[in-house]
Amino acid sequence: MLLVLPTVAVVIVYLLAALLPALFLMRYIYRKDTVEKEPKGMLTGLVFLGVAAALVAVAVESVGKNLLLRFMGEDDPAFVIVMAFLVVAVVEEGAKFLFMLWRTWRDPNFNYRFDGIVYAVFVSLGFAAFENISYVMGYGLTTAIFRALLAIPAHMGFAVFMGYFYSRAKLCSDVGNARWRRLNLLAGYLVAVLLHGFYDACALMGTVLSTLFFVAFVIVMYIVVIRLVKKESRTDQPV
Repeated sequence: MLLVLPTVAVVIVYLLAALLPALFLMRYIYRKDTVEKEPKGMLTGLVFLGVAAALVAVAVESVGKNLLLRFMGEDDPAFVIVMAFLVVAVVEEGAKFLFMLWRTWRDPNFNYRFDGIVYAVFVSLGFAAFENISYVMGYGLTTAIFRALLAIPAHMGFAVFMGYFYSRAKLCSDVGNARWRRLNLLAGYLVAVLLHGFYDACALMGTVLSTLFFVAFVIVMYIVVIRLVKKESRTDQPV
């Protein structure tokens, strides 16, 4: 019994370290939705759809990696770039996007422009929180610190851009503009893929130049994302 209690306490600490950054950012975005709050039950469901997206991504990425290894070795620098963009980013952002689209596109609560950002962020942070648990449990609390400062906000950043275009696609759909609806949906997905792929490629290459690009990219993206969230919140309007 004496051994079990410390073990339980350690697990709780690790889980809190993994989950709190995502919960903090969810709260931030929720508070920015000032015109009409989304139902909490709906948002909770989106978080769990993010978890489902993570499980799907693990399986699909494994297949993608094995296929890629047939054409190039892991020590090939090109492997990192292709893996980052065409496997990890394409699969992960695709899974998030499809689950979000399935759950929210026809929901009557999707009636304001900022809603798209809220939906994308909650799915993405559900994904990131689940992913974070595995990293923290596997590599310890030091990993939790780095991921709290980098990986979790990055997932939110990709989602903000996805949600930005997603809402505009909804507006185009409601006014009967099918062409721009498709273009905005595609833009939301592709921008998230490109940002995610660039982030992962720079982080994984491990060279001095890639590290400098990574730091600059993270700083610029965070500044742009915070400004975009504030602007979209302040100028929110019906779709």
